[in-house]
Amino acid sequence: MTLTDAAADRVRKLMAASTKSVAGLRVGVKNGGCAGMEYTMEYVDAIDPMDEVVEDQGVTLAIDPKAVLFLLGAEMDYKTDRLTSGFVFNNPNQTSACGCGESVMLSPASEAARKGFEPTTRAS
Repeated sequence: MTLTDAAADRVRKLMAASTKSVAGLRVGVKNGGCAGMEYTMEYVDAIDPMDEVVEDQGVTLAIDPKAVLFLLGAEMDYKTDRLTSGFVFNNPNQTSACGCGESVMLSPASEAARKGFEPTTRAS
C-alpha cells in the first residue's frame, strides 16, 4: 500500500494535531455498506505485532492482518473538491462500489500480485 503526496501530507497534519501519542494509522476493511465492505482507519498508540507495517513518506501505516490481501497494491489519496474532502482508495482489488461511494466490493489480491509481496518479520 502506498500514499499519494496529498494523503501523506494530510495524515502527517492530523497526527501532529492529535492530543494523544500516535504511533501510526491502522488501515483495514470491514463488512458493511450496500456493496459489502468498507475501508477503516484509526490512530494507534502502539503497533500490533500482527500488523503489516508500511512506512511511506514519513507516515507509518499499520495494515490490519485481515485486510492485507484486500489492500495489496492499493494507493490511498486525499482529495478536496468544492463540496467535500476526504481519503479515497485507488485499489486494484476493488471489483465494484455502491452508488454513494461509501462501500466497495473487494477480492483478495491475485496470485501474481502476491508473488511480489514479502511480509514484514518482527522480533517478539
